[in-house]
Amino acid sequence: MSLIPSFFGNRRSRAFDPFSLDVWDPLRDFPNFPQFSLENSAIVSARVDWKETPEAHVFKADLPGLRKEEVKVEIEDDRVLQISGERNAEKEEKNDTWHRVERSSGKFVRRFRLPENAKMDQVKASMENGVLTVTVPKEEVKKTDVKSIEISG
Repeated sequence: MSLIPSFFGNRRSRAFDPFSLDVWDPLRDFPNFPQFSLENSAIVSARVDWKETPEAHVFKADLPGLRKEEVKVEIEDDRVLQISGERNAEKEEKNDTWHRVERSSGKFVRRFRLPENAKMDQVKASMENGVLTVTVPKEEVKKTDVKSIEISG
């Protein structure tokens, strides 16, 4: 039993995330239940890290082999960030003999509900070395002025 995950807060927890819109599959853990093969069916769940800094929400998605023209970043009216794209399969030549096919191809979509403090009109995205970075600035939390009242008597 390792103490490391609990020591570092286990940032990759599978606990319920109220901001995630990932689809939960209740039959995923049942043995002998026929399921679709995730190995060859698109980048089904592109891996995304979401961290919050004092200034912004930062999303980093691993999208190896994709160009920025093959990826879309969209914000929906109901404060949902959507990252989607498609990787096309390689063309098969008649003379080629494939020994293993592990790289996925097809469409993927990831959706995240953004919190109320997100500045929806100032979202920026960049892509470098197969890593998409989406930065969503946060609104400053306004501190309430506290006025001290003198007590007479």
